[in-house]
Amino acid sequence: MSKIDHNIMPVLPLRDIVVFPNIVVPLFVGRESSIKALEEVMKSNKKILLVTQKNSNDDLPKSDDLHKFGTISNILQLLKLPDGTLKVLVEGKSKVKIINYSEKNKYFEANYELVNNRIKSQQDCKVLKKLILKLFESYSNINKEITGEILTNIISIKDIDIFADNVISHLSTSLDEKQKLLELLVLDQKLEKLYSILESDVNSLNIEKKIKSRVKRQMEKTQKEYYLNEQMKAI
Repeated sequence: MSKIDHNIMPVLPLRDIVVFPNIVVPLFVGRESSIKALEEVMKSNKKILLVTQKNSNDDLPKSDDLHKFGTISNILQLLKLPDGTLKVLVEGKSKVKIINYSEKNKYFEANYELVNNRIKSQQDCKVLKKLILKLFESYSNINKEITGEILTNIISIKDIDIFADNVISHLSTSLDEKQKLLELLVLDQKLEKLYSILESDVNSLNIEKKIKSRVKRQMEKTQKEYYLNEQMKAI
């Protein structure tokens, strides 16, 4: 078998998520072509290439509608739900760049090459990791979806690239921003971009919290004045 044959894999197009290496996520799959791709890989090594669509509303994406970077993932679990939908638990393993797509047996396949992030400055990356962790701790204090368990897990991650992917997976930033982060090939740049996004999210959440608090105080004041007026009328 030639080298290029080793680098061909069935593709599962994703609508509303970008899957990063070292992350475990559940997916719900209902499209016929995606189910066929999953059935094919379940016969062999249970590995599939996850690639995010450019437009999540596209029900029948063409090859041009898929991004050029994705993540090879292991299928950890596959369950068929009563409505025919598949619930799939996947674990991202390796980032790849797509060379080209082809359509076979009504599902996409991709010819790809593995890519690894390179580092310009190890010291810069260490400093950025420390800054991002501090920001993420602030983020977890505001965003109640970030549990203590999630924070503890992220604090314990030593590898800077894996650390970054785990932080990204818990952010509510847009798919486009996450896809751009996946496509960055220099870890220093990826961390700088992540820091910028996280800082913006923390600032936005803080402003939102202040506004909600101010509105709540105003409502409480209005209600108090209303009850006092009602009491005066009663008297």
